[in-house]
Amino acid sequence: QVQLAESGGGLVQPGDFLRLSCAASSGTINQNAMAWFRQAPGKEREYVAGTSWGGMTQDYAWSVKGRFTISRDNAKNTVYLEMSNLKPEDTAVYLCARVRTPYTDFRRDSDEYDYWGQGTQVTVSS
Repeated sequence: QVQLAESGGGLVQPGDFLRLSCAASSGTINQNAMAWFRQAPGKEREYVAGTSWGGMTQDYAWSVKGRFTISRDNAKNTVYLEMSNLKPEDTAVYLCARVRTPYTDFRRDSDEYDYWGQGTQVTVSS
């Protein structure tokens, strides 16, 4: 059993920066690709970014590419999402998730993930 806990969300203004963290406890994520998803009210869950299990490869949704950076520190069992130049349309609950099969690449399909955190709210508003 793996427990994931996100933190770092908050209320910010357009153009601001936030850094989200996803810490894993009672289990490991070091052998698994990880990803961030987000879900806004009334909308489907949306893939945001993924990182390979070793952290050598990253992938981004077109809507955040160039503004968001995903990274991981396997020694700390933690994945990060740095978000810059935030826009009101980035407002959502952000969730981290672990790819089900170890030593495979990240996936954009949420069905490929077996453990999810509870999420952290990010609100971008002036």
